[in-house]
Amino acid sequence: MSEYSIAKHFNKYFKIRFADTKALRQAAFNIRYGVYSSELGWEPENELKIETDAYDDYAFHCLLEHRRTGTFAGCIRLVIPPVSQPNFQLPFEKNCLHSALPEIIDSTTLKRGSFGEISRLAVLASFRRREKEKSKPFIINEINPETVYTEDERRNFPNIAMGLYLAGLSLASLCNHVGLFVMMEPRLNRRLTRFGLPFEQAGEAMDYHGQRAMFYLEKEGFSLNLTEELKDLYTIIHNDICQQISFIPYTNPAEK
Repeated sequence: MSEYSIAKHFNKYFKIRFADTKALRQAAFNIRYGVYSSELGWEPENELKIETDAYDDYAFHCLLEHRRTGTFAGCIRLVIPPVSQPNFQLPFEKNCLHSALPEIIDSTTLKRGSFGEISRLAVLASFRRREKEKSKPFIINEINPETVYTEDERRNFPNIAMGLYLAGLSLASLCNHVGLFVMMEPRLNRRLTRFGLPFEQAGEAMDYHGQRAMFYLEKEGFSLNLTEELKDLYTIIHNDICQQISFIPYTNPAEK
């Protein structure tokens, strides 16, 4: 790693926490409420000040902890359709399947439990708030690995959302998933592609809190094509999660 690498900078300030307790999952739901309900108004407010849905019951959740203060800066989840409940859907299957391009990938033909969907990525306003970012749940900035960050950039922690995305990819890899889905803006996909995440558009763009489309990434693309700097970051995050989690990954019965 270079002296001012993205990975070193991220690891200095943050660490990934796998939400394996009720209290940690509650922290994720609080962040989501603050972003999706209070700030953006995408979900209704409530007295409990948590934002949850039915998919949380069959999802893995991660938090991003600010080391110095212990504050949780953001969260993400990987929703996995249960093998034992074939009728349970992923969020995009319930809300956006009509826009799918089955000739690209047809989720209804994939084995339940063998894939998932990254969703509910949220970063607290205090870790991303700039004038042009007020209407977005998170921001992924352009990154030039050759650039030494300015003090202002350091204060704004520009790599938080990317770190959370990599945590989601790491979870999918540990689960032995064949691929994963995510609903996102096409322009965000273009940025992720430049970072070495070659998502393929698998659905028509639609109005879903802005113009978004369904994208799919095969297992081989989880980390293989990442830029050198992001590979270093992925390794740090993956090792962090491996130390916190223990479960049986998906196995295709046909391969036994």
